[in-house]
Amino acid sequence: MNETPRRILDAAGELFAEHGYRATSMQAIAQKVGITKAALYYHFASKDEILRNLTLPVLDELEAVLAEAERHGDPETVRRKAIEGYVDVSLRHRHTLVMLVRDMTLLVQAPVAERFKAILLLANDLVCGPDRRLEQRVRAAQVVAGLGDPIVAFPHVPARTLRRLILEGAWALLDSSPPPPRSRGRGGGRPAVLSEAQIEQVRALHASGHTAEDLAARFGVSRATVYRVLKT
Repeated sequence: MNETPRRILDAAGELFAEHGYRATSMQAIAQKVGITKAALYYHFASKDEILRNLTLPVLDELEAVLAEAERHGDPETVRRKAIEGYVDVSLRHRHTLVMLVRDMTLLVQAPVAERFKAILLLANDLVCGPDRRLEQRVRAAQVVAGLGDPIVAFPHVPARTLRRLILEGAWALLDSSPPPPRSRGRGGGRPAVLSEAQIEQVRALHASGHTAEDLAARFGVSRATVYRVLKT
């Protein structure tokens, strides 16, 4: 996408999130971008077209990350990739997410409504895993619902911080910790590295009083790895 259409979509997304889709005029979008209204119409024929260009990439990316997660055989890997992918996509499109929640009528319009419903159902299934007891299915639904809500509730919190807190909350609700990375040395054994999300969690847990030995056991790494993370 060229620079001007991208700037238009970015500006429209911010205005829609702040004022609502229906309350934002094409003139307001043009003014925010710094172009004439005629130039705006050259790139987008209507406000509905801008809305489609903002909304459809979110659905496309959510479907893609969930499909990628589903391809893995290990249920814990599927769960982790589904949760992290869902959060990452939502953070990339946080203005659009805020806009959709601000004006819920946009979420019930076809085909957006049907696609979004299918995405939520698939996400629930992947997070639930093979344990199909009602208790686990309800917990999975709670987790998925909670992945996007904080992004809407705290739109000005930096994405990195919000991502860490959302993931910590998801694992806490599941009464689990993120599985350690699957890459191992030539002789097997403990993983050599931690993911960025796990590094943030190690630091937070250490600050709250957990020892390096506890953290090493929890994340399946050596104490040397924990110490190295805490020193950096």
